[in-house]
Formats: sequence, structure tokens, C-alpha cells
Amino acid sequence: MGRPTPEGAHRDGVDFVVVMLVARKAVKGGETRVFDANGPQGLRFVMHEPLTTLLLDDARVIHETTPILPQQAGALDGHRDTLVLTYRAGDFQAP
Repeated sequence: MGRPTPEGAHRDGVDFVVVMLVARKAVKGGETRVFDANGPQGLRFVMHEPLTTLLLDDARVIHETTPILPQQAGALDGHRDTLVLTYRAGDFQAP
């Protein structure tokens, strides 16, 4: 089992987060969940197509991805690859 966000639903502590699906093969799960930070409203979906990209306002939303499992029991070639970029105005890290 792969855990894309072992910390659960979270913010990254930056201004913006970009999540891009690079590839997905022979896995089930991996549902992306994006919720309003101040209420229950949100979206749930699975990113299937390469280059599917999300731009998240980190102050306004909480996000997570559910665990992935092989499509077939015992298969070893499944994967879900993402590129995550974070943007922070000003300093790279707090002083």
C-alpha cells in the first residue's frame, strides 16, 4: 500500500501548491480530496490523465490523497507519480 499523504488532510504552510499527475499505472485508490479550510464543502476525484494539474490556495483549502493499492493482488509494477511544487511569497523559509 502506498500512502501519498501519510499526514492526512493538511496544508503545506505556503501560499500556493501545484500538484501534477506525471503517470499512473495499475493502481486503484489515490482519490484526491480538496476541502474548504473553513467548512465541509469540497471535491473528491481521481487524477487519471498525465499532466492533470491542480493549483491550490494553501490558505483556503485542506488537501489529501487516499492510499493506493495494486489493481491486482501481488502485482509489483503499479505506481502513481506526482510532481508537487510549493510557492511562498517572500522568504523560502521562515527566519
